[in-house]
Amino acid sequence: MAAGHHVVGLARSDASATAIEHSGAEVRRGGLADLEVLRSAAGESDGVIHLAYDHALGQIGGAPADAAAIDAFTSALSGTGKPLLITGATLSAPGRVATEEDELVAEGPIAARITNMQTALTAVDRDVRVSLVMIPRSVHGSGERHGFIPQLIARARAEGVSGYAGDGTNRWPAVHVKDAATLYRLAVEHAPAGSVLNAVGDEGVAVKDIAEAIGRHLNVPAKSRPAEEFGMPLSALLGSDMPASSAITRQLLGWTPTHPGLLDDIDQGHYFD
Repeated sequence: MAAGHHVVGLARSDASATAIEHSGAEVRRGGLADLEVLRSAAGESDGVIHLAYDHALGQIGGAPADAAAIDAFTSALSGTGKPLLITGATLSAPGRVATEEDELVAEGPIAARITNMQTALTAVDRDVRVSLVMIPRSVHGSGERHGFIPQLIARARAEGVSGYAGDGTNRWPAVHVKDAATLYRLAVEHAPAGSVLNAVGDEGVAVKDIAEAIGRHLNVPAKSRPAEEFGMPLSALLGSDMPASSAITRQLLGWTPTHPGLLDDIDQGHYFD
């Protein structure tokens, strides 16, 4: 909106509708299962940013609804050349830093979501300006209450230990929510059809450093814990080294993250209020 766009937000609850109204955007009531609502709203728009996913159904269980929503968007935008941004997760490249040029391979726990992204990209052939925006495991900033950092803080509070897996050298990419928002805006305006964008501010933050930052604020020690103690999906994430670069994205769109990195954001203290 600050860049001059009129924004319509999908709201499945009264609380979400109120939040959208307070932001100054227009409300469209409905959820991911309301396909006619999605098609109608997309057809009336100059572009679509698809961020929603039914996480209550899990990565696999939520995939059919995600696929149906993507189909509704692509059918409404077919032949228009308008942008459609699909949200994914930054990829992991064993032994090196992942980039925007890495192949999307439909395997592992998010295989179904990757298949949906691959299908979305085929809409480029129907004149839809599809781009993928790949988000790190940590999108941080004031107001975040449901991501992995709040989960780690809650565990540290309950157990009196801020834990990390192994020797703690495994790395997470991260981005501040406001920097991510700027990238979505730049992408909807300028991203080329078929582009893959990495919304990465911090290329890789060691999980031990994250645990120590949390421990400082809670006045508890940071210690190595067996990865399986964290449960899924935290155990898999804490035990994996998954740095990712956004160099191509920055050059392509002129995107420059300007907000605090993950450790500085934790040190601001808002997570502990």
